[in-house]
Amino acid sequence: MITLDQYDFNGKRALIRVDFNVPLDANHQITDDIRIKAAVPTIQKILRDGGSVVLMSHLGRPKNGPEIKFSLRHVVGRLGQLLETDVKFASNCIGDEVLAQCQQLQPGQVLLLENLRFHPQEKEGDPDFAKQLAQLGDVYVNDAFGTAHRAHASTAIIAQYMADKVCGYVIEKELTMIDQVLQNAQAPFTAIMGGAKISDKIKIIDTLLPKVDHLIIGGGMAYTFFKAMGGEVGASLVEKDSIGLAKSLIDQAKEQNTELHLPIDSLIADSFSNDAACEVALNHQIKAGWMGLDIGPQAIEVFTNIVKKSKTILWNGPMGVFELSNFANGTKAIAKAMVEATKNGAFSLVGGGDSAAAVNFMGLADQVTYVSTGGGALLEYVEGKTLPGIAALAQEAIKHD
Repeated sequence: MITLDQYDFNGKRALIRVDFNVPLDANHQITDDIRIKAAVPTIQKILRDGGSVVLMSHLGRPKNGPEIKFSLRHVVGRLGQLLETDVKFASNCIGDEVLAQCQQLQPGQVLLLENLRFHPQEKEGDPDFAKQLAQLGDVYVNDAFGTAHRAHASTAIIAQYMADKVCGYVIEKELTMIDQVLQNAQAPFTAIMGGAKISDKIKIIDTLLPKVDHLIIGGGMAYTFFKAMGGEVGASLVEKDSIGLAKSLIDQAKEQNTELHLPIDSLIADSFSNDAACEVALNHQIKAGWMGLDIGPQAIEVFTNIVKKSKTILWNGPMGVFELSNFANGTKAIAKAMVEATKNGAFSLVGGGDSAAAVNFMGLADQVTYVSTGGGALLEYVEGKTLPGIAALAQEAIKHD
C-alpha cells in the first residue's frame, strides 16, 4: 500500500475520497467540522507537490436523489477557510460537465463534487458508476476511514479502474493508532464499551477480552447484563435475545482473567426526556416504570478511578443518553478521566461515533492521544475484519476500457 509521502503529485490530478459526512443544523450550518479538518493535511500535501485536487464524499442518507439538506455545497465555505483557498463546486459527481470541470483544474486548485449518494449506484458498488468516477483523476487517494468498511463505488470498486492508488494521512494514522492499541498496548489496558446494544458490540468485546485487563460496560447495554444476573431493571433498555449472550460474556471474562466492570448504580428517570423526574438507584433494584439513562455517582467514581490508573485506553460508546444534558455526566466523567490519564502518559484512543462526538463537543479532542473518525470502520477493524476500502488500495488495477 502506497502512502501519501511516497508519492509525488506534481502535475497530477488527485481524486480523493474524503469523509465530509458532517452534521448540519436546520440552517445547513456545520455543527462539527472535525472530519473536514482531518482531511486538510492530505489535501495540502498534494497542493504543495504541485497537484490539483478533486474531492468526493457522501453526506447523510439521501433516499430519493438530490436534496438540498444533503448537499455538499454547504461544506464549501468552511473547507475554503481551512485550506485558505477558493474551493470550486460541481453540481454533480459524474457526467460530461463534471469531467470538463475536472480537466480544467490547474495545479493548486480544488474542486468538491456533489454528494455521491445522490446516485444509488454509489452504495450499490456499481462498476459503471465507479468507472465514471475514475475518469475524474489521474491518481486515487482514499482518506475516508469512516467509510472504509463499505464496498461502495467510491471507496473500493473504483480502485479496479485506477493504476495509481494512495493511502491518505487520515487512514494511515487511523491504522497506526488502532494497531498500537491492539498490538503494543501497555498494561493496565482498559476498554470502555458503551451504547445501547450488546449485539452491536459482541464481536469487538470477544476480540478484546483476551487482550484487556479491564472491560468497563456502560450505556444501555449494561441493563441486559443485570437482567441476565436476575436483577430488576424496570423499564430500562433490555435486549431479551441477548440475555444468554450477556451470561456467556460474564463467564468468558472470568476464564480470561479479565476484570469486567458493570455500573453499580444509575441515574434513572420516569420517562425518556430531559425534563423527566430523576433519582439514583442500584442497577439490580430499578423500580417498575423507571429507566436507567446514565451511570450513577458510584459507578462514575469506580470507572474513572480505573481509567485514571490505566496506561492504554480504548473507548467506544457513551455511558448514557449524553445528548440529553441531564444524562451526560457519566460520559463527561469518562472523557475527563481519559484526559487525566493521557496527561500522565497513557495512550488513549476514542473510537469514533458518539464517543468522538462527546469528546469533540466538550472541547477535549486535543487532550487525548487520538480521536478516530470512524465508528463502524473502527469496530470492524478491531474485530479483525478486512475493510474493503483498505484492501482496495493494495489491489492491482484489473479493468481498463
